[in-house]
Amino acid sequence: MTTVLGCIADDFTGATDLAGLLARSGVRVSLRIGVPEEQPADSSSFEVIALKSRTTPVNEAVSDARSALAWLQNAGAERFFWKYCSTFDSTPDGNIGPVAEALMQAIGTEQTIYCPAFPENGRSIFMGNLFVGHQPLAESPMKDHPLTPMRDSNLMRLLAPQVSRPVGLADRLTVAKGPWALRTRLSDLHAEGVAHVIVDAVADADLKIIAEACGHMPLLTGGSAVAMPLPALYLSAGLISEEAVGMPTPEVEDRTLILSGSCSAMTNRQVAEYLETGAPSFQLDPLKLTEAGAVDVLKWLAEQDLGQAPLIYATAAPESVKAAQQVLGVAGAGEIVEQALAACAVAARDAGARRIIVAGGETSGAVTQALGVDRLDIGAEIAPGVPSTYCQSTGKQMALTLKSGNFGTPTFFTDAQEKLRTR
Repeated sequence: MTTVLGCIADDFTGATDLAGLLARSGVRVSLRIGVPEEQPADSSSFEVIALKSRTTPVNEAVSDARSALAWLQNAGAERFFWKYCSTFDSTPDGNIGPVAEALMQAIGTEQTIYCPAFPENGRSIFMGNLFVGHQPLAESPMKDHPLTPMRDSNLMRLLAPQVSRPVGLADRLTVAKGPWALRTRLSDLHAEGVAHVIVDAVADADLKIIAEACGHMPLLTGGSAVAMPLPALYLSAGLISEEAVGMPTPEVEDRTLILSGSCSAMTNRQVAEYLETGAPSFQLDPLKLTEAGAVDVLKWLAEQDLGQAPLIYATAAPESVKAAQQVLGVAGAGEIVEQALAACAVAARDAGARRIIVAGGETSGAVTQALGVDRLDIGAEIAPGVPSTYCQSTGKQMALTLKSGNFGTPTFFTDAQEKLRTR
């Protein structure tokens, strides 16, 4: 089967978020963990490649994206989507802009759009400014993100230092007039030499207009929600055959482990809510992990009943995270925690766990790599932007739930277990 849309995501939970929204259409979606070494004989209509490049050095992020693009082109894709977080997680150096420009150059296109809006999850863009719920991005908890603190809400100002060509805006007043008005605005900006266009969106109806106006473009960029209308457009245009249907949900045993490495405000609430249930739990301390490794948590895990869905977490308040980072460095503290949680995932699988629920993009990447997973089949959504996924690990059928830190309701860990049981 020829791939119609090739997608590249800058982290693992972002990739599952995108894959889950595309899978709402019923069209089969394959998610690849990293760039596959070989071209598959069974590529899907929608292929999503999950990188781990959100906070890597810019040259590495660009190189990985180019490799992913080449694989997708070989699979037959002629349209591409560059997916990043709906809170535009980045620094003045990148990696959103540099990767977009590298993809534009490789594809041979002179203009693309940027739309990280996800109204269903409270992310909206108005006059180029990104809001998280009712708060401007710079006033939201993202201002204290340990790796990419977002101290400006204006996407044009955030993007401009990352790219070499001009940045412009297609505002909500234009989008509200419909696809023709948006296409006209993009054409006018192109004539002015504007290569990078922020597009406002405050509601799902805006996303449909954007998709209708821009679906023909070789490269789109944004959060996952702006890609959600694309399958219906491709089906109506005859680009996707009716044979491209989803797979049946596999049966998976219910022994479960929950791992949380995210320190987002929502994940802090989710951990606190789950602790209230009385489930077994173990909190990781990065400083103690530096001294003794994961010995203590692995010993604790070996004594747990996986039918009780124990929780292992490094989630903490911003001040605690900063204290650890001052000693270990930002990257060092994160890597120590990721390695410990990945080791726990492997130990739990070997002890019989077949469902693993993970919070945090970097943690999800570490866990999937440790489990030796290179492909996920996308199932039904557990929460907006968080699908159930299924894979093989050492020949064992498993269900992985990979959640971006800010996604889900406070009761997500309990809700996820219940929804997986009723599949």
